[in-house]
Amino acid sequence: MKVDPMPIAYVLKMYPRFSETFILNEILELERQGVDLRIYSLRKPDDGRFHANLARVRAPVFYLPEHLRLEPGRVLAAQRAVARANPRRYARVLRYALSSRSPLAAFKRFWQAGVLVDHLSAQPADHLHAHFASSATRVAMFAHLLTGVSYSFTAHAKDIFLNTVDLDLMRDKMRAARFVVTVSDFNHTYLTQVAGQAGRAGLPGIAQTIPADRIRRLYNGIDLTQFEPGAAALPQAKREPLILAVGRLVEKKGFHVLVRACALLRDRGAAFHCDIIGKGPQEAALRALIAELRLAARVQLVGPKPQDEIVAAYRYAAVFALPCVVGADGNRDGLPTVLLEAMAMRVPVVSTDLTGVPEIIDDGIAGLLVPQNDPAALADALARLLADPVLRERMGSAARARVERKFDLQKNVAVLRGWLTGGEEIPMAQAWQMPDAEIRDHQDATA
Repeated sequence: MKVDPMPIAYVLKMYPRFSETFILNEILELERQGVDLRIYSLRKPDDGRFHANLARVRAPVFYLPEHLRLEPGRVLAAQRAVARANPRRYARVLRYALSSRSPLAAFKRFWQAGVLVDHLSAQPADHLHAHFASSATRVAMFAHLLTGVSYSFTAHAKDIFLNTVDLDLMRDKMRAARFVVTVSDFNHTYLTQVAGQAGRAGLPGIAQTIPADRIRRLYNGIDLTQFEPGAAALPQAKREPLILAVGRLVEKKGFHVLVRACALLRDRGAAFHCDIIGKGPQEAALRALIAELRLAARVQLVGPKPQDEIVAAYRYAAVFALPCVVGADGNRDGLPTVLLEAMAMRVPVVSTDLTGVPEIIDDGIAGLLVPQNDPAALADALARLLADPVLRERMGSAARARVERKFDLQKNVAVLRGWLTGGEEIPMAQAWQMPDAEIRDHQDATA
């Protein structure tokens, strides 16, 4: 048995990232449950906004070089060290990287992985875990192939559903991983289908079959102590008719549909006000739509807010709306955290019947589901809730109970902790023809 386990290394594209509260919450809960973490980030943060909870993270953060031209000495020194440690394996992994459909992108992740591996040689980790099945997972995969250190990743939405996703590469990532986590049954079904499809021959020395139990569904959770209405929350009967929406201003959130639904509500004579919290590339288009529909007095884009202000807004909202859509590029939400937050705050929610959203909202009991891209149906659902405070109170209570039952951060992270720290050996089919001495060393380390 391990007496003193080494850290679990988290590999992230950007840390911290203001919009990725689910990753921050997961890290904090893993640390609270006694897991020693270390964070490797492919990029430095670029928006200057940080959640207050970030100060509670104990894990050290190491930033990998973003551009070869800016840190050539660091990159080349790491490559030399990794190549000297196992020349044949280094050459094999490099050939695989350069055989990619996008060799320049693959080469960047390869040399970032080299810097990661060089750091791990001095400060070892038990296991690597990446979030999003894209660049961070590719770096973790290369690090695994170069060293034999196991890795896993969590797949969310954009990283698997975009039209541009290389499914052959996705299968390679799943083949080489110790396990794959995804955040909804919808995603699990999709990834299982991808795993079973024929495609380009992938990693040499790695079994092509992906076992069914390698892909595991685990819902994101939220901290129920942080999202608790408390005495400050107004009873629904006393709330102003505020429609609240929170999220990045991007197509998949469907805020353009919400604005059009608000125009229909106004034309019906409904009393309401709508606040949309967030920022993003669609801000100008949304402002133009609000002006075109003459909704400036009813609909406001209030910009991004820190978590405590969002929690305060939930306490006054009559209804929460997130009319998710599938974007033109295939992008979509997987399991929107803000829906969980609103439901935990006992706010009745309205969203759309796609991806993992129906797994969150028990339609007609814990909220209402409408078809995507349907402003009239959305307006009907919002009008129904705005007109009936008793229904809002009942749905809000059911929503809180559902989150407590299925989306408790503490319970769900405990499952992930078991997977991350399970000490599973690297299957021999995935050992990339490791020299016998290296195999024995790995087996001794995980005994």
